[in-house]
Amino acid sequence: MNTHSSVVVGVDGSGPAFDAVRWAAAEAALRGVPLLLAAVYALPLEPLGMVVAPPSYFEDQALAGRHLLDEATELATDAAKEFGGVAIRTALSGGRPVPVLLELSLTAGLVVLGSRGLGEIAGGLVGSVSSAVATHAHCPVVVIRGLPGPDAPPLDGPVVVGTDGSEHSEPAIAEAVQFASRRGADLTAVHAWTDLNLATAFDIGADDSILEWPAVAAAEEAVLAERLAGWKERYPDVSMRRVVVRDRPVRELARLAEGAQLLVVGSRGRGGFKGMLLGSTSRALLHLVDGPLMIVRGGD
Repeated sequence: MNTHSSVVVGVDGSGPAFDAVRWAAAEAALRGVPLLLAAVYALPLEPLGMVVAPPSYFEDQALAGRHLLDEATELATDAAKEFGGVAIRTALSGGRPVPVLLELSLTAGLVVLGSRGLGEIAGGLVGSVSSAVATHAHCPVVVIRGLPGPDAPPLDGPVVVGTDGSEHSEPAIAEAVQFASRRGADLTAVHAWTDLNLATAFDIGADDSILEWPAVAAAEEAVLAERLAGWKERYPDVSMRRVVVRDRPVRELARLAEGAQLLVVGSRGRGGFKGMLLGSTSRALLHLVDGPLMIVRGGD
Protein backbone atom coordinates (compact mmCIF):
# COMPACT_ATOMS: atom_id res chain seq x y z
CA MET A 1 0.00 0.00 0.00
CA ASN A 2 1.26 3.49 -0.86
CA THR A 3 0.60 5.38 2.37
CA HIS A 4 0.88 8.70 0.55
CA SER A 5 -2.01 7.89 -1.79
CA SER A 6 -5.47 9.26 -1.21
CA VAL A 7 -8.62 7.37 -0.35
CA VAL A 8 -11.14 7.86 -3.19
CA VAL A 9 -14.86 7.51 -2.58
CA GLY A 10 -17.61 7.58 -5.20
CA VAL A 11 -20.48 9.96 -4.46
CA ASP A 12 -23.86 9.67 -6.19
CA GLY A 13 -26.42 10.68 -3.56
CA SER A 14 -27.57 7.17 -2.69
CA GLY A 15 -27.76 5.84 0.86
CA PRO A 16 -24.96 3.29 0.39
CA ALA A 17 -22.76 5.99 -1.17
CA PHE A 18 -23.21 8.27 1.84
CA ASP A 19 -22.34 5.32 4.09
CA ALA A 20 -19.23 4.88 1.93
CA VAL A 21 -18.34 8.56 2.47
CA ARG A 22 -18.54 8.17 6.25
CA TRP A 23 -16.45 4.98 6.21
CA ALA A 24 -13.87 6.38 3.80
CA ALA A 25 -13.48 9.61 5.79
CA ALA A 26 -12.62 7.67 8.94
CA GLU A 27 -10.23 5.40 7.05
CA ALA A 28 -8.44 8.30 5.35
CA ALA A 29 -8.06 10.07 8.70
CA LEU A 30 -6.58 6.93 10.30
CA ARG A 31 -4.19 6.47 7.36
CA GLY A 32 -3.20 10.12 7.48
CA VAL A 33 -3.93 10.65 3.78
CA PRO A 34 -6.31 12.98 1.89
CA LEU A 35 -9.86 11.98 1.02
CA LEU A 36 -11.01 12.52 -2.56
CA LEU A 37 -14.76 12.75 -3.11
CA ALA A 38 -15.53 11.88 -6.73
CA ALA A 39 -18.82 12.53 -8.52
CA VAL A 40 -19.61 11.93 -12.19
CA TYR A 41 -22.27 13.49 -14.40
CA ALA A 42 -23.34 12.67 -17.94
CA LEU A 43 -21.84 14.56 -20.88
CA PRO A 44 -23.85 15.71 -23.93
CA LEU A 45 -22.02 13.12 -26.03
CA GLU A 46 -23.02 10.32 -23.68
CA PRO A 47 -26.07 8.38 -24.97
CA LEU A 48 -29.19 8.42 -22.83
CA GLY A 49 -31.01 5.54 -24.44
CA MET A 50 -33.39 6.74 -27.14
CA VAL A 51 -33.99 10.07 -25.41
CA VAL A 52 -32.40 13.26 -26.75
CA ALA A 53 -31.82 15.47 -23.72
CA PRO A 54 -31.64 19.27 -24.00
CA PRO A 55 -28.33 21.00 -23.10
CA SER A 56 -29.90 22.30 -19.89
CA TYR A 57 -30.20 18.71 -18.64
CA PHE A 58 -26.43 18.29 -18.54
CA GLU A 59 -25.94 21.72 -16.99
CA ASP A 60 -28.39 20.74 -14.27
CA GLN A 61 -26.53 17.46 -13.77
CA ALA A 62 -23.25 19.29 -13.25
CA LEU A 63 -24.88 21.72 -10.79
CA ALA A 64 -26.44 18.83 -8.89
CA GLY A 65 -23.04 17.16 -8.76
CA ARG A 66 -21.48 20.23 -7.16
CA HIS A 67 -24.25 20.39 -4.56
CA LEU A 68 -23.82 16.68 -3.89
CA LEU A 69 -20.10 17.09 -3.30
CA ASP A 70 -20.77 19.97 -0.90
CA GLU A 71 -23.13 17.71 1.08
CA ALA A 72 -20.64 14.84 1.04
CA THR A 73 -17.86 17.17 2.23
CA GLU A 74 -19.89 18.15 5.30
CA LEU A 75 -20.66 14.50 6.02
CA ALA A 76 -17.00 13.46 5.64
CA THR A 77 -15.80 16.32 7.85
CA ASP A 78 -18.13 15.23 10.65
CA ALA A 79 -17.23 11.54 10.26
CA ALA A 80 -13.48 12.23 10.47
CA LYS A 81 -13.59 14.51 13.52
CA GLU A 82 -13.12 11.79 16.13
CA PHE A 83 -10.10 10.48 14.20
CA GLY A 84 -8.28 13.81 14.05
CA GLY A 85 -9.83 15.19 10.86
CA VAL A 86 -8.95 14.72 7.23
CA ALA A 87 -7.95 16.85 4.25
CA ILE A 88 -10.76 16.69 1.70
CA ARG A 89 -10.61 17.30 -2.04
CA THR A 90 -13.42 16.97 -4.57
CA ALA A 91 -13.50 15.94 -8.21
CA LEU A 92 -16.51 16.49 -10.48
CA SER A 93 -16.09 14.76 -13.84
CA GLY A 94 -18.23 14.41 -16.92
CA GLY A 95 -18.49 10.96 -18.44
CA ARG A 96 -19.27 7.48 -17.15
CA PRO A 97 -18.59 6.42 -13.55
CA VAL A 98 -16.63 3.21 -14.19
CA PRO A 99 -13.89 4.65 -16.47
CA VAL A 100 -13.53 7.72 -14.23
CA LEU A 101 -13.15 5.64 -11.06
CA LEU A 102 -10.76 3.21 -12.72
CA GLU A 103 -8.59 6.11 -13.82
CA LEU A 104 -8.55 7.46 -10.26
CA SER A 105 -7.63 4.00 -8.95
CA LEU A 106 -4.30 4.22 -10.79
CA THR A 107 -2.94 6.63 -8.18
CA ALA A 108 -5.22 5.87 -5.21
CA GLY A 109 -4.38 3.78 -2.18
CA LEU A 110 -8.01 2.71 -1.82
CA VAL A 111 -11.34 3.18 -3.61
CA VAL A 112 -14.54 3.04 -1.56
CA LEU A 113 -18.00 2.60 -3.09
CA GLY A 114 -21.57 2.02 -2.01
CA SER A 115 -22.99 -1.33 -3.05
CA ARG A 116 -25.73 0.25 -5.18
CA GLY A 117 -26.16 3.66 -6.75
CA LEU A 118 -29.18 5.73 -7.67
CA GLY A 119 -31.30 4.13 -10.33
CA GLU A 120 -30.12 0.60 -9.61
CA ILE A 121 -32.55 -2.08 -8.53
CA ALA A 122 -32.93 -2.36 -4.78
CA GLY A 123 -32.32 -5.67 -3.09
CA GLY A 124 -29.39 -7.90 -2.22
CA LEU A 125 -27.39 -7.64 -5.44
CA VAL A 126 -24.38 -5.40 -5.78
CA GLY A 127 -24.66 -2.63 -8.34
CA SER A 128 -23.05 -2.62 -11.79
CA VAL A 129 -20.62 0.23 -11.04
CA SER A 130 -19.28 -1.21 -7.78
CA SER A 131 -19.00 -4.68 -9.33
CA ALA A 132 -17.09 -3.39 -12.37
CA VAL A 133 -14.72 -1.24 -10.31
CA ALA A 134 -14.05 -4.05 -7.84
CA THR A 135 -13.23 -6.29 -10.79
CA HIS A 136 -10.89 -3.98 -12.68
CA ALA A 137 -9.47 -1.41 -10.21
CA HIS A 138 -5.72 -0.97 -9.85
CA CYS A 139 -5.85 -0.68 -6.05
CA PRO A 140 -7.87 -2.29 -3.25
CA VAL A 141 -11.61 -1.59 -3.35
CA VAL A 142 -14.02 -1.50 -0.42
CA VAL A 143 -17.72 -2.01 -1.13
CA ILE A 144 -20.13 -0.78 1.54
CA ARG A 145 -23.61 -2.31 1.58
CA GLY A 146 -24.67 -0.69 4.81
CA LEU A 147 -23.37 0.72 8.10
CA PRO A 148 -24.83 1.51 11.51
CA GLY A 149 -26.32 5.00 11.61
CA PRO A 150 -24.24 7.98 12.79
CA ASP A 151 -25.77 7.74 16.27
CA ALA A 152 -25.58 3.92 16.53
CA PRO A 153 -22.66 1.99 18.04
CA PRO A 154 -19.95 1.46 15.41
CA LEU A 155 -18.87 -1.94 14.14
CA ASP A 156 -16.33 -3.19 16.67
CA GLY A 157 -15.84 -6.83 15.72
CA PRO A 158 -12.68 -8.37 14.29
CA VAL A 159 -11.16 -7.95 10.86
CA VAL A 160 -11.64 -11.15 8.86
CA VAL A 161 -9.31 -12.12 6.01
CA GLY A 162 -9.57 -15.05 3.63
CA THR A 163 -6.43 -16.89 2.56
CA ASP A 164 -5.88 -20.02 0.51
CA GLY A 165 -2.17 -20.49 1.16
CA SER A 166 -1.12 -19.18 -2.25
CA GLU A 167 0.94 -16.08 -2.97
CA HIS A 168 -2.25 -14.35 -4.13
CA SER A 169 -3.36 -14.16 -0.48
CA GLU A 170 -0.39 -12.12 0.72
CA PRO A 171 -1.63 -8.65 -0.38
CA ALA A 172 -5.01 -9.32 1.27
CA ILE A 173 -3.31 -10.39 4.51
CA ALA A 174 -1.15 -7.25 4.43
CA GLU A 175 -4.16 -4.97 4.04
CA ALA A 176 -6.11 -6.81 6.75
CA VAL A 177 -3.30 -6.73 9.31
CA GLN A 178 -2.61 -3.04 8.75
CA PHE A 179 -6.31 -2.19 8.98
CA ALA A 180 -6.63 -4.18 12.22
CA SER A 181 -3.62 -2.37 13.67
CA ARG A 182 -5.04 1.05 12.80
CA ARG A 183 -8.41 0.17 14.35
CA GLY A 184 -7.10 -1.68 17.39
CA ALA A 185 -9.04 -4.75 16.25
CA ASP A 186 -8.43 -8.48 16.40
CA LEU A 187 -7.74 -10.41 13.20
CA THR A 188 -9.40 -13.67 12.14
CA ALA A 189 -7.58 -15.42 9.30
CA VAL A 190 -9.66 -18.02 7.46
CA HIS A 191 -7.72 -20.56 5.41
CA ALA A 192 -9.49 -22.83 2.92
CA TRP A 193 -7.30 -25.67 1.70
CA THR A 194 -9.47 -26.70 -1.22
CA ASP A 195 -11.80 -24.96 -3.68
CA LEU A 196 -13.94 -28.08 -4.09
CA ASN A 197 -16.95 -29.37 -2.24
CA LEU A 198 -15.29 -32.52 -0.95
CA ALA A 199 -18.40 -34.57 -0.26
CA THR A 200 -19.59 -34.02 -3.82
CA ALA A 201 -16.19 -34.45 -5.45
CA PHE A 202 -15.44 -37.76 -3.73
CA ASP A 203 -19.02 -38.99 -3.19
CA ILE A 204 -18.28 -39.64 0.47
CA GLY A 205 -21.50 -38.38 1.99
CA ALA A 206 -21.25 -37.93 5.74
CA ASP A 207 -18.23 -40.25 6.12
CA ASP A 208 -15.05 -38.40 5.19
CA SER A 209 -12.63 -40.65 7.06
CA ILE A 210 -11.03 -41.55 3.73
CA LEU A 211 -9.64 -38.00 3.60
CA GLU A 212 -7.77 -38.31 6.92
CA TRP A 213 -9.03 -34.86 7.86
CA PRO A 214 -7.13 -34.50 11.19
CA ALA A 215 -3.79 -34.93 9.42
CA VAL A 216 -4.76 -32.60 6.61
CA ALA A 217 -6.09 -30.02 9.07
CA ALA A 218 -2.84 -30.09 11.04
CA ALA A 219 -0.81 -29.55 7.88
CA GLU A 220 -3.00 -26.69 6.73
CA GLU A 221 -2.89 -25.11 10.21
CA ALA A 222 0.88 -25.06 9.78
CA VAL A 223 0.54 -23.40 6.37
CA LEU A 224 -1.68 -20.67 7.84
CA ALA A 225 0.59 -20.16 10.85
CA GLU A 226 3.56 -19.73 8.53
CA ARG A 227 1.68 -17.16 6.41
CA LEU A 228 0.89 -15.10 9.51
CA ALA A 229 4.19 -15.48 11.36
CA GLY A 230 5.99 -12.57 9.72
CA TRP A 231 3.00 -10.28 10.14
CA LYS A 232 2.70 -11.19 13.81
CA GLU A 233 6.32 -10.14 14.31
CA ARG A 234 5.75 -6.82 12.53
CA TYR A 235 2.40 -6.11 14.22
CA PRO A 236 2.58 -7.63 17.73
CA ASP A 237 -0.33 -5.41 18.78
CA VAL A 238 -2.75 -7.39 16.60
CA SER A 239 -4.27 -10.51 18.15
CA MET A 240 -4.56 -13.15 15.42
CA ARG A 241 -6.97 -16.08 15.38
CA ARG A 242 -6.61 -18.89 12.84
CA VAL A 243 -9.54 -20.80 11.30
CA VAL A 244 -9.05 -23.68 8.85
CA VAL A 245 -11.95 -24.56 6.54
CA ARG A 246 -11.96 -27.85 4.67
CA ASP A 247 -14.27 -26.90 1.80
CA ARG A 248 -15.25 -23.82 -0.17
CA PRO A 249 -14.69 -20.74 2.01
CA VAL A 250 -17.64 -18.57 0.95
CA ARG A 251 -20.12 -19.75 3.58
CA GLU A 252 -17.63 -19.56 6.45
CA LEU A 253 -16.33 -16.14 5.40
CA ALA A 254 -19.87 -14.78 5.09
CA ARG A 255 -20.72 -16.15 8.53
CA LEU A 256 -17.63 -14.69 10.19
CA ALA A 257 -18.20 -11.36 8.44
CA GLU A 258 -21.40 -10.83 10.45
CA GLY A 259 -20.47 -8.14 12.95
CA ALA A 260 -16.92 -7.85 11.62
CA GLN A 261 -15.41 -4.43 11.02
CA LEU A 262 -14.16 -5.55 7.62
CA LEU A 263 -13.89 -8.67 5.48
CA VAL A 264 -10.80 -8.78 3.25
CA VAL A 265 -10.32 -11.18 0.33
CA GLY A 266 -8.05 -11.41 -2.67
CA SER A 267 -9.40 -10.77 -6.13
CA ARG A 268 -8.62 -14.35 -7.09
CA GLY A 269 -7.24 -17.45 -5.43
CA ARG A 270 -4.91 -20.24 -6.48
CA GLY A 271 -7.47 -21.51 -8.99
CA GLY A 272 -8.14 -18.09 -10.54
CA PHE A 273 -7.00 -16.91 -13.94
CA LYS A 274 -4.35 -14.24 -14.33
CA GLY A 275 -5.64 -10.77 -15.09
CA MET A 276 -8.18 -8.52 -13.45
CA LEU A 277 -11.20 -10.82 -13.25
CA LEU A 278 -12.64 -11.65 -9.87
CA GLY A 279 -12.42 -15.18 -8.56
CA SER A 280 -15.53 -17.13 -7.62
CA THR A 281 -15.10 -16.49 -3.87
CA SER A 282 -14.72 -12.71 -4.07
CA ARG A 283 -17.52 -12.45 -6.62
CA ALA A 284 -19.91 -14.46 -4.45
CA LEU A 285 -19.07 -12.45 -1.34
CA LEU A 286 -19.87 -9.20 -3.16
CA HIS A 287 -23.47 -10.41 -3.25
CA LEU A 288 -23.62 -12.00 0.21
CA VAL A 289 -21.83 -9.77 2.71
CA ASP A 290 -23.74 -7.00 4.44
CA GLY A 291 -20.79 -5.24 6.05
CA PRO A 292 -17.71 -3.59 4.50
CA LEU A 293 -15.89 -5.87 2.04
CA MET A 294 -12.38 -5.17 0.75
CA ILE A 295 -11.16 -6.84 -2.45
CA VAL A 296 -7.40 -6.77 -2.95
CA ARG A 297 -5.65 -7.60 -6.20
CA GLY A 298 -2.75 -10.01 -5.98
CA GLY A 299 0.35 -9.96 -8.14
CA ASP A 300 -0.25 -10.73 -11.80
